[in-house]
Amino acid sequence: MPHILIIDDDVELSDLLKEVLSFENCTVCTAYDGMAGLEAMDSRVDLVLLDVMMPKLNGFETLKQLREKWDVPVLMLTAKGDEIDRVVGLELGADDYLPKPFSERELLARIRAILRRTQNNKESLQNDAVVYRDIKLYPGKLEAYCNGGLLELTSTEFALLHYFVLHPGQVLTKEMLSLDVLGKRLAAFDRAIDMHVSNLRKKLPDWPNGKTRIKTLRGRGYLLVEGD
Repeated sequence: MPHILIIDDDVELSDLLKEVLSFENCTVCTAYDGMAGLEAMDSRVDLVLLDVMMPKLNGFETLKQLREKWDVPVLMLTAKGDEIDRVVGLELGADDYLPKPFSERELLARIRAILRRTQNNKESLQNDAVVYRDIKLYPGKLEAYCNGGLLELTSTEFALLHYFVLHPGQVLTKEMLSLDVLGKRLAAFDRAIDMHVSNLRKKLPDWPNGKTRIKTLRGRGYLLVEGD
């Protein structure tokens, strides 16, 4: 039974979401500001729904502090048409975003996609490793190593790296990555994949020859460079 934490100062909306998610067999708790949300966070939480505009501590600062301790998936709730909020949220480690107002159907679809991805990782055997060159991944523990060093990745960044490692040297389009990693079709002006790849690239050390491991192919997509 998924445990979801809603952090949103809109009490009426939070109560409505709690009711909807309860019908989906989710355990839901709510917090009406960022500070209360951080205090309510614990290891049982499988997903956080996080609003941007809140008193005491806004969504960005809440996410920043959350990421210092937890790699739990976070779905940001942003103002409709406010692209800068989405970009900043993704840069800080959000897994996805959903503009307000949104439909119940769209919300549930996003939540199911995120939970499906993280649950699949949890069900993997703890000691089964996926290895490519000097990259070693443990899906069951969401742990990633490169050149012997631990990479501090969010769950989405881990899933993205896992996908790249399974397809080295192959051109992966944004459409493929959005559908297979995020679990949603790529929409016009959707920057989520671009931002997740950018964040992952910053955390992956370059090859010894100085070349980046993930190459952007303008108009085509991305590929994991096989190295020398």
